[in-house]
Amino acid sequence: MKDFKNVWIFAEAQRGKLSPTALELLTAGRKLADDLGEKLCAVLLGYQVEHFAKDLFEHGADVVYVCDDKALENYVDDIYAKTLTGMIQAYKPNKFLLPATNMGRSLSAKTAVFVGTGLTADATEVVINKEDGQLHATRPTFGGNLMATITCAHTRPEMCSLRPMSYEKAALQAGRTGEVVKFPFDAAKYTSLAHFIKFIKSEGEGLDLSEAEVIVAGGRGVGKAEGFLLLKKLADRLGGAVAASRAPVDSGWIDYRYQIGLTGRTVKPKLYIACGISGQIQHMAGMSGSDVIVAINKDAEAPMMKVANYAVQGDLYDVIPAMLEALK
Repeated sequence: MKDFKNVWIFAEAQRGKLSPTALELLTAGRKLADDLGEKLCAVLLGYQVEHFAKDLFEHGADVVYVCDDKALENYVDDIYAKTLTGMIQAYKPNKFLLPATNMGRSLSAKTAVFVGTGLTADATEVVINKEDGQLHATRPTFGGNLMATITCAHTRPEMCSLRPMSYEKAALQAGRTGEVVKFPFDAAKYTSLAHFIKFIKSEGEGLDLSEAEVIVAGGRGVGKAEGFLLLKKLADRLGGAVAASRAPVDSGWIDYRYQIGLTGRTVKPKLYIACGISGQIQHMAGMSGSDVIVAINKDAEAPMMKVANYAVQGDLYDVIPAMLEALK
């Protein structure tokens, strides 16, 4: 295992955009690389993605491995995983961080199987054990009631997918450069029985939750699907986005892509308004990093009311219209 060196991060890039998760992984990876005395490397797969290397260098990468080919224009997990496996076998990274996005979860799992190594999925923190140099990855378990620290003692690379927004984005270091290493795509070797047909963009309204500075979220206390129209009015007035806890999603009142929590999205807005959300630990895991939390709930003893910066005891159907009136 001594042949395996350097810390890798997977820089997700699709449809002409570099995912913000790449910059978050560079923050996590830089600490690991510095503790190990190794290089921080980023991996780019896709079509016409090499120009993203400049952004990665300016946010901390020392080396960027690029496989740029028309066959990688759209994500197909077998093709991406086989390509990534070829890169791992060629360059032997020590640690490898991927984002726990839809793509990253699929890609990390399949690649770990192809490589024959271990994977800690959906972690929230990674550190180096300074005694033996192993990666210690921490993730919620048992429905968020416990935090487990997981190691991979006997195989390399040690792989981990990190939840988006678990780390801040790496700071810009304008003009910083590094080494680009190009990896050839092997069309005969990197194949798949599945084929990409077309990409259909979601027609959902509003801001992406990961970018919203204000979020108005509803829970079981909203009581009905129509209640989210009221929450949307408040979100629109504040220039924010609507979200939900798990209960409204399970009830079919709102789509899963709006779910925040252990089994949903992780967010860090400047303002989080929780409407009718009791505040179970599974939901808290997804929004506890919010700068300011406002809770609106009939139950003064609800856990969310205890952690909120501002707790408003009352019916959200009375409080929100009053807020809208005051915000005119």
